[in-house]
Amino acid sequence: MAVLKEIRSTLEQVASKEDATNLQRYFKTGPGGYGEGDRFLGVRVGPLRKLAKKYRSLLLPDIEVLLSSGFHEERMLALLILVEQFQRGRPEEQKQIFNLYLRNLQNINNWDLVDVSAPRIVGAYLKDRDRKRLYTLARSSHLWSRRVAMMATLYFIKAGDFSDALAIVDLLKNDDHDLIHKAAGWMLREVGNKDRQVEEQFLASRYKSMPRTMLRYAIEKFPQTRRKQYLQGKA
Repeated sequence: MAVLKEIRSTLEQVASKEDATNLQRYFKTGPGGYGEGDRFLGVRVGPLRKLAKKYRSLLLPDIEVLLSSGFHEERMLALLILVEQFQRGRPEEQKQIFNLYLRNLQNINNWDLVDVSAPRIVGAYLKDRDRKRLYTLARSSHLWSRRVAMMATLYFIKAGDFSDALAIVDLLKNDDHDLIHKAAGWMLREVGNKDRQVEEQFLASRYKSMPRTMLRYAIEKFPQTRRKQYLQGKA
């Protein structure tokens, strides 16, 4: 607990009230927003990454305390430390981190928290394991669990493995939330960065019924004339 007190003291020293106000607006923390009720200290990601390296040996129980914090930056710091530990951990340690992550999904509750951690923990852990858990997450009523499922596949995509990414896009293509449309479109774009033909084959029978945001993200790197064809329904 002494280390946690030290960490929180450091966060207070580098916090900015102005940044806190701006971040609360940016992350939609007002009534009805996807981040409703979240609180910010006003600490930017750069200092948090430095702190994650400094405290990368923090014990898992202490990390879990940070991850349950009401302050967004403390949860982000916990996740950055978990990523550091996972990358250096032995298989048993990685399993413990993966399990801790899944039992705290209710606290990984904004897109930046998901995106910085899901590929590097969930994706990395499941790379050579059964991936059924991803499909359970993708079917969840919990918004951030669905985004975790989608973003975890980035780890597979970077290794040239597209099958689960495409399957989960199919599961989520009728999702009712814009943040899922963005994540799915982003992953399709990443598939296309690796293999444009695979992405276009996938889009061929789906792009006309795909949410507009998802499609725009998916074709963002296409040549302008090709993007127009997709957007006009003439691809």
